[in-house]
Amino acid sequence: MSRQQDFNDLLSLRNQFYIGNYQQCINEAQKLKTSIPDIAIQRDGFLYRAYIAQRKFRVVLDEINSSSPVDLQPLRTLADYFANPHRREAIIAELDKETKTISYDRYNLLIVAATIYYHEKNLEDAHRVTCNSDHLELMALTLQIYLKMDRLDLARKEFKDMQEKNDDDILTQLAQAWLNISCGGDKLLQDAYYIFQEMIDKYSSTSMLLNGQATCFIGQAKYEEAETALQEALDKDSNNPDTLINMIVLSQHMGKPPEVANRYLSQLKDSHLEHPFVKEYLQKEIEFHRLKEQYSSSV
Repeated sequence: MSRQQDFNDLLSLRNQFYIGNYQQCINEAQKLKTSIPDIAIQRDGFLYRAYIAQRKFRVVLDEINSSSPVDLQPLRTLADYFANPHRREAIIAELDKETKTISYDRYNLLIVAATIYYHEKNLEDAHRVTCNSDHLELMALTLQIYLKMDRLDLARKEFKDMQEKNDDDILTQLAQAWLNISCGGDKLLQDAYYIFQEMIDKYSSTSMLLNGQATCFIGQAKYEEAETALQEALDKDSNNPDTLINMIVLSQHMGKPPEVANRYLSQLKDSHLEHPFVKEYLQKEIEFHRLKEQYSSSV
């Protein structure tokens, strides 16, 4: 009975992590006391990943060391990657060595490697470490990689495999919503909205779920509904990068004064200078000014 209860508690905190309710995941992980080593490792894995998602990298770097279980070591690497941009090249070189031969029982290593490669826009290597796994989260990552590659055909195939493995799992449901949003169309967007709403009703609203709903609304040109969802997301986390980016997009759609979008953009630059959106935007700014100077000097 104790083992089943431990498993149920682990499933609950796992689901909280996947919907982006990181503080609740941390709270539940700290309450879960178990004598079963496998459950303890998984519990701690989600605990440290939730701290990383909250950008509390120092907690992870302080607590995971060389004497920690080998399955948790990659999470220190992930925290190190985000906390220390100057070390990224060395971290990636080490990951290249560690994943040269794929061992699918090293789940956290593959999650970390795929996450870092994806963040580096190295979709080929991200795909390499996830594509042959039957672990549901690695399958969900593979699906996201296919969506990033604009390979809807492969994403649909991966989703069918996820359905066959576990149609009711929260990751499979989220994958359905991501796929629907990528395909577009009122019917699929509405279905995606309902998936997010079911999760909100069952668990709680999170920035992740509210941003999902806002994306559905924007795709349907329901801009006022999108704004309501994003305002609620801002109330939960005023510095969430996805919310700020969606607010920038929405401001353009709604024809708001330029200073509104600029305000969100300034906040994004201030809080998330390493975010891919910000890095790409700053690069475009540099290119624009270069072309402007080039044009001005030639006139």
